[in-house]
Amino acid sequence: MRYWLIKSEPDKWSWEQQKAKGAEGESWDGIRNYLARNNMRSMEIGDKAFFYHSNIGKEVVGIVEVCSGIHPDPKTDDPRWDCVAFRALRDMPKPVTLADVKAEPRLSEMSLVTSMRLSVQPVTEEEWRIVCEMGGLKDPA
Repeated sequence: MRYWLIKSEPDKWSWEQQKAKGAEGESWDGIRNYLARNNMRSMEIGDKAFFYHSNIGKEVVGIVEVCSGIHPDPKTDDPRWDCVAFRALRDMPKPVTLADVKAEPRLSEMSLVTSMRLSVQPVTEEEWRIVCEMGGLKDPA
């Protein structure tokens, strides 16, 4: 299993909207950055991701799971763009802010710090564990 972080502007697609989609999840469409798209192409069903509110809040608010493999982005006919679907798994008991992440020396190399604009980012297993602990999750599985 691999770990990821996906960003969404909460006024466009919020954590509450993601949770409301239930087990079917929601396609993470509209990504128009090649690196972000390639990250999605590396995902497998069952991979976990942090759901991060960008612009407003700037915080990890939940955990999602990849629930469909890569497929064409339904928002375009352009074959260059693909997406996966995510389903919500659980709330982060205590949201982990960007400021919290930046203040934690062990997360200084995390993509959220070094590649802040990238909307779909890899997260190492160690980073996953640290952010989960910061958010009050002792058993993030």
